[in-house]
Amino acid sequence: MRSQTIDRLEVLNTKPGQLNELLDHAEAKLRQIAMVERCEGILATRHDPSRYSLVLSETVPFGETWERTLS
Repeated sequence: MRSQTIDRLEVLNTKPGQLNELLDHAEAKLRQIAMVERCEGILATRHDPSRYSLVLSETVPFGETWERTLS
């Protein structure tokens, strides 16, 4: 079991042209955490055009980032 660390980040995009930078920053933070445990990948979910969540997930292989879109 993981100690109290960040395992989920929300990205809210309010400025045009900033989305990729925000997502890259959130993914980099989670990747640093995943490197410690080396057992989870990152799942990025698009909830709507301005809201995304990124989570460490055991269903995603370590070292990979998968994307999904919710309707």
